[in-house]
Amino acid sequence: MVTETVYALAQAGDDALPTEVHVLTTEEGAERAHLTLLFEEPGWFRRLCQDYGLEGVHFDDCSIHRLTDQDGRPLSDIRTPEDNQQAADAITDYVRMLTADPESCLHVSIAGGRKTMGFYAGYALSLFGRPQDRLSHVLVSPPYESHPDFFYPTPYSRVIYTPGPDSRPLDTRQAQVTLAEIPFVSLRHGIPEGLLAGKASFSGTVAAAQRRLGPPDLVIDTTRRQILCSGEVIPLPPADFAFYLWFVRRKLQQLPLLHWSEAPAQDFINLYRSVTGELSGNIERVEMALRSGFTKEYFEQRKSRVNSGITRVLGVRAQPYLLQASGNRPRTRFGLALPVEQIRILPTETSKDLAAL
Repeated sequence: MVTETVYALAQAGDDALPTEVHVLTTEEGAERAHLTLLFEEPGWFRRLCQDYGLEGVHFDDCSIHRLTDQDGRPLSDIRTPEDNQQAADAITDYVRMLTADPESCLHVSIAGGRKTMGFYAGYALSLFGRPQDRLSHVLVSPPYESHPDFFYPTPYSRVIYTPGPDSRPLDTRQAQVTLAEIPFVSLRHGIPEGLLAGKASFSGTVAAAQRRLGPPDLVIDTTRRQILCSGEVIPLPPADFAFYLWFVRRKLQQLPLLHWSEAPAQDFINLYRSVTGELSGNIERVEMALRSGFTKEYFEQRKSRVNSGITRVLGVRAQPYLLQASGNRPRTRFGLALPVEQIRILPTETSKDLAAL
């Protein structure tokens, strides 16, 4: 379906014509593409370009990418669950790579090949696609559809024959090929930066998108001193971690939002000491800074550092986890808006434990 797709794109106008063609296929599909499209004869891709004056479309044997098994051997076909997994991972990672260039525009065709391959290609574009990318299928009029000798509607008469005992002649000039563009929902904003920049498996990418697109889930691991927002680790220095943990515990205790002038500084100091340990050299510095209670500057600085650290990792998805403002200045108060049922502290702490700190 390579020639049919390029033909349809050419008919759509110069802006739609690709500069490069890439084919992801099995060993059998690669051999067929080489012999029918790129071999000197019949050379159907070359013929297509000549017949319609298509220039600047790069497609050669290096553009045919063979799917491989876990040992790196080309897949002859996709029949087992393991084959499907390998194909899914390869297609996903290849689409990720092609969408990494912000100046590129990717057009993914799901025509031809195994149905599972078309599904994975479309799903991969949904995971990594950008506003300029497109997804399509080509519709070929019967009886030309799936005919082994049909490659595109020729601008001149060319006779092929239907298979079977009742074979009849067909003129490829009369065939109709239509490009059917398929809308897709882009989930790229839900993919971690590490997967956008590095190797991406299908299952790993889907799991990451599900975590990020699902309901907010906040976990505070006090043992590892980690904040996890929907599974994403938010690295914070000890003082900022303690400041955020302080607000989380207040939320779980259903205590009111805080104004800087009313914030109990000793509660924060005690929690900071439990987080860092008695031997931390920073405790005295924090105690000195808060010897007369919170200042507006200190409170605002900690809040801003915490919110910036969360936003740096989560971007637009940070909002539910931020220390949010309520009320008008100068009596603005701050706290977590996240519902308590979406918050956990590990190791599990009881209400009595929370009240004691």
